[in-house]
Amino acid sequence: MSPVVHAVDLRFAYPGSGFSLHVPDLSVQAGERVGLIGPSGCGKSTLLGLISGLLPATGGQLHVAGRQLVGLSEGARRRHRLTALGLVFQDYPLVDYLDATENVLLPYRVGGLRLTSDVRGRATDLLVELGLAGKERRRPARLSQGERQRVALARALVTEPSLILADEPTTGLDPARTQAVVDLLSRVCAERGVTLLLVTHEEAVVQRLDRAIDVSAWALEGTA
Repeated sequence: MSPVVHAVDLRFAYPGSGFSLHVPDLSVQAGERVGLIGPSGCGKSTLLGLISGLLPATGGQLHVAGRQLVGLSEGARRRHRLTALGLVFQDYPLVDYLDATENVLLPYRVGGLRLTSDVRGRATDLLVELGLAGKERRRPARLSQGERQRVALARALVTEPSLILADEPTTGLDPARTQAVVDLLSRVCAERGVTLLLVTHEEAVVQRLDRAIDVSAWALEGTA
């Protein structure tokens, strides 16, 4: 089986910043839970940006969920991101004027994807599975922090991605909440056969994953 993420001689540089990233070889297999670690500014979020297609690589090869991203147009990378990947950010941004269900369905709205009754049903099922039954019509202001996190996770899963990318999803949380978030991510990914790639600087998070990759070895100079 092909890796979900496979990079060879992958290169990226921020123009004028002095920072560059060179990944000689990286493979993440289906179903793995992998942490991206290293000191602040070593390029963890940059690598996640390349894998998500938010940033364009300047050279090498990068296969993600069946697509070669290097050389793809911004529009093609965006569509691939919306249809094949799920993104979870550290502040779990939700749209204030949309209820929980509509926030989950946001990838379909902004991506121009076909919004069917089956998709709507999947959004509702995800919210119920994640403990939000009866709160599908609540707006973010009426949800707790933990409930907003679960809405964001449901949004990342609604397109049935093969890969979830999480950028420091436990920053600012106490140890109990950190454990709960990582356990939830791990459980849902395991149950659905989804690969998890997570940026973190917390050892407690790393210990709950299958393995960790130190990105600092790939940062050639500067910081980012």
